[in-house]
Amino acid sequence: MSKPITSPAISCKGVWQVYGANAREELKRALAETGKNARDAAKLLRERGLVPAVQDVTFDVAEGEVFVIMGLSGSGKSTLIRAISRLIAGTVGSILINGEDILTASKQRLIELRRNKLGMVFQHFGLFPHMTVAENVGFPLKMQGLASRQRRARAIEVLDLVGLAGREDAYPRELSGGQRQRVGIARALAVNPDLWFLDEPYSALDPLIRRQLQDEFLRIQAGLQKTSVFITHDITEALKLADRIAIMRDGIVVQIGTPDEIIVNPVDDYVREFTRDVPKGRYSHVSSMMNLPEILPNMPDDPKIDTDMTIDDALASCMALYQPVPVWGRDGKMAGVVHPGQLASALQVERS
Repeated sequence: MSKPITSPAISCKGVWQVYGANAREELKRALAETGKNARDAAKLLRERGLVPAVQDVTFDVAEGEVFVIMGLSGSGKSTLIRAISRLIAGTVGSILINGEDILTASKQRLIELRRNKLGMVFQHFGLFPHMTVAENVGFPLKMQGLASRQRRARAIEVLDLVGLAGREDAYPRELSGGQRQRVGIARALAVNPDLWFLDEPYSALDPLIRRQLQDEFLRIQAGLQKTSVFITHDITEALKLADRIAIMRDGIVVQIGTPDEIIVNPVDDYVREFTRDVPKGRYSHVSSMMNLPEILPNMPDDPKIDTDMTIDDALASCMALYQPVPVWGRDGKMAGVVHPGQLASALQVERS
């Protein structure tokens, strides 16, 4: 189970994004007519020619968490991240960033937030072709008023962080697609943002470069512990990167959970279809299978299984055993027990 969030970095409450004439008034009217039933209100809006792209979304993102939003094309995921980052103005609801409601923020305040607190990386790199790599990375710092020498020093620092040391004087046309995306990441990190928004940043890249940049993201995240909202349509990417995943369908968040919760306990057929071809043993962990009974069973064997082991690795360690085995936590204490049969059952392919 995921831990409760005590002081969220991002808090979304009842967020709607509706497109069409008089969207705010029409939404309020639809909610009043349906007793605030979101699905019925969305149906009414469609009948009246409006588009409810995001519907009554509520969730919190913890400090330092990688929160992945995924769904098929048209599910509303990119619209949602644009609303959270205030690239578009949400129709109704509240979006708090470190306690500040950005839906009510002035234009000047939004400029300050984007210059100092928010880093953004998108699928299309958006680099300036006439600027060198260092100049592209230092551009947000130029907007802050930093001197040229300071901008270049910071650019070199973050370029080294993303694996582009020595390319600071190259131009975007001289770089590969993966390298240009790294420049985009470095530019987002240059201002040392509190929050990092990434909208399908790797989807245009070939699979090998994509995996390399996913690994790069995890390496950077391990060191910087940025609060990140990451958009993708790829379940394997979501499972690899996320602390928690929100799955969207037709503008609605249908499930939020850890990768283990999404794989082991999908809430409906839509989520189940996303994970149908996922090798569960590679992505789910022993912590999702274990239990801690009041009376411990006889456990003469200890194959040294820990909570962070994948089911595949754990089963390989204890498959020859026929009784429960202990599971050890990161603190060195026993966190629970698991039966090899539970692990084997979790790997069975579901049949329709």
